[in-house]
Amino acid sequence: QVQLVESGGGLVQTGGSLRLSCAASASGRTFNIYSMGWFRQAPGKEREFVAAINWSGGLTNYADSVKGRFTISADRFKNTMYLQMNGLKPEDTAIYYCAVDKEPRRPPSMAPGTYDYWGQGTQVTVSS
Repeated sequence: QVQLVESGGGLVQTGGSLRLSCAASASGRTFNIYSMGWFRQAPGKEREFVAAINWSGGLTNYADSVKGRFTISADRFKNTMYLQMNGLKPEDTAIYYCAVDKEPRRPPSMAPGTYDYWGQGTQVTVSS
């Protein structure tokens, strides 16, 4: 079982920045990560893809709505993934979840159903 813990959410004004972190760990065993991704869910809406990164090689994938504003990165030695969010807009307000995909997919998948493990989420609120 893989545990994911997100952090870094908060309240920010329009145009501001936040950096989310997602730390992955497993109880008493090693685990393989092929990709990690960020998803978000706003009230009354379905969970949507934000960005993802291949653990080996660093290939990335972004939703059109965040391209040029968000940057995904990973520190493989720390088993931690990051999402740098700049130029935040009120429509970015949501709970942000990180997830792990155990299957080798290139580029990393945008479909929530392909991810195997999920964190508990961190709230991001952008005020206008």
